[in-house]
Amino acid sequence: MNRINQKLQEDKKLLSIYFTAGFPQLNDTFTIIEKLEESGVDMIEIGLPFSDPLADGPTIQESSTTALNNGMTTKVLFEQLKDIRKTVSIPLIIMGYFNPMMQYGIEEFCKKCAEIGIDGLIIPDLPVKEYTDNYKAIFEKYGLINVFLITPQTSDERIRFVDDISDGFIYMVSSASVTGSQSGFGNTQEEYFQRIASMKLKAPQIIGFGISNAETFKQATSKAKGAIIGSAFVKHLSNKGVGSINEFIKEIC
Repeated sequence: MNRINQKLQEDKKLLSIYFTAGFPQLNDTFTIIEKLEESGVDMIEIGLPFSDPLADGPTIQESSTTALNNGMTTKVLFEQLKDIRKTVSIPLIIMGYFNPMMQYGIEEFCKKCAEIGIDGLIIPDLPVKEYTDNYKAIFEKYGLINVFLITPQTSDERIRFVDDISDGFIYMVSSASVTGSQSGFGNTQEEYFQRIASMKLKAPQIIGFGISNAETFKQATSKAKGAIIGSAFVKHLSNKGVGSINEFIKEIC
């Protein structure tokens, strides 16, 4: 069984952390992953930096620019992660845009992910139909879960379709804004969380965007299986460095 599905079966609310590979320093990637697991994180999203990250707010955009300037590439990331499964056992997901994956070669990219021990991919700009028509078989061949995103604007019909083709969890974007642009949840988000919960989907939902502390984590996970923290963690790395990861996670949990 894929590590993501094993983790989803655990009787607890899941904390997933996103960070940008190659930030703050090029060779921090491996250390950050190890420290996150040691701190009790359930899943990790490794951001593959891209020059035109449409869904990302200023914090993650800046971290991507820094990582690219540091020399991070798809090839470098795979090299950094080649021995990651010797020490890390929690699910690892690569989150990135489709362009760098296409440049690398989709099948080659998926093959490399499988060799290293990556469990899934989140590709915000890959249309669902494009995936099912052209790439689903490749992902399945290499045992990779593709995680789809939904937003408050996604129709019930489309949500049902996404649920039907999901093998892992559904990434519930909490609002129509970019990452890191909100603090806390209002009535609109609460109604959205309730709407999705009442649909009784087969795939668990993990909420992202707008989660930055213990309070928002608790609020998000009251209606969902887990929550993802990205911008707040990247900001913490920027301000306090890799050595303070445990401190950040303790505050959430």
